[in-house]
Amino acid sequence: MIYKNIVIYYFSGTGNSKNVALWLSKVATENNIEYQLFNIARINRLKIEKPDPEALIVFVSPIHGFNYPPIMLHFIMRFPKGKNKVVLMNTRAGMLIGKYVTPGATGIAFYISSLFLKIKGFSIQAIFPVNLPSNWISVHPGLNKRTVKYIHKKEKERVLKFSNKILSGKSDYKAFIEFYDILLLPISILYYFAGRFLFAKTYYASADCDNCGLCIKACPVKAIIKVDNRPFWTFNCESCMRCMSNCPKKAIETGHGFIVGYILIYLMILLVLFYKYFELYFFKIENGFIKMIVESVLFLAILALWYRIVHYLMRFKIFERLMVYTSLTKFKFWGRRYKALKDNDAKQNN
Repeated sequence: MIYKNIVIYYFSGTGNSKNVALWLSKVATENNIEYQLFNIARINRLKIEKPDPEALIVFVSPIHGFNYPPIMLHFIMRFPKGKNKVVLMNTRAGMLIGKYVTPGATGIAFYISSLFLKIKGFSIQAIFPVNLPSNWISVHPGLNKRTVKYIHKKEKERVLKFSNKILSGKSDYKAFIEFYDILLLPISILYYFAGRFLFAKTYYASADCDNCGLCIKACPVKAIIKVDNRPFWTFNCESCMRCMSNCPKKAIETGHGFIVGYILIYLMILLVLFYKYFELYFFKIENGFIKMIVESVLFLAILALWYRIVHYLMRFKIFERLMVYTSLTKFKFWGRRYKALKDNDAKQNN
């Protein structure tokens, strides 16, 4: 092994990226390499301490909207300049077909992060996507336990093999040839500037909530506050799913009916009121880019107002039940909550 020290920075919601960081640190220990492990949600991200110039630096994060989530992306952008070797890793939405673990999509995460780091003077030694179980039950049914266990086992084997490889000084750039990821650039941009804010306003606590405050305390980006004595999700939410996956009462749901209702209201305001009256009497929006900005600002402004109204109406039983039973995450076939397996859990069930 050519490294004496490795510094691992990770962000994790339900535990997938944390597992990857732990597996990597385990291989470091087995090879007598000192390591430092940093959860970036718990450190000062505005004043980042410069690591040992001889250390190997590793960034591990999930993929949100086909990119690193803003918390990791901004962390990399603020990272102090250096000449270290860097390894980029991600956890993306792994699924299972038969015994084949289907890969998720990295999108532009590796490309844009590599660019930022190269500008700062670093050199990329390796990039590696890890297809751990997808946890985003807001958009797809939750995976069953058998699938989760199988994917966990297979991907752990891949990570351990990769870790031994990079700690011996070897490079790995195979993930760069997944050129189809470039096609996801428009979606990545839309998610960063608008989509993530939409998802942030889809979470709510049902009447099952007992106000234990766990979701507020555990949120890695402090995006949940208490309004009207109930959890309230702000635009800072990263949709990491930690709150939903860890709620003891399973009281946190995704408002699918809320989304449909909001889109109908938005289109009505946009098409009937805004374009019929505001644009007609004040100015004509001919530039497509300006029109997109105006519509995005309008979209988020109305969304914030609509979410606040819905949050207030949730105090009424009839409305609360309507919200709950128009949410797919309420139903067993869809709403299996996800937590990354710990190694002890995996061993007991193998």
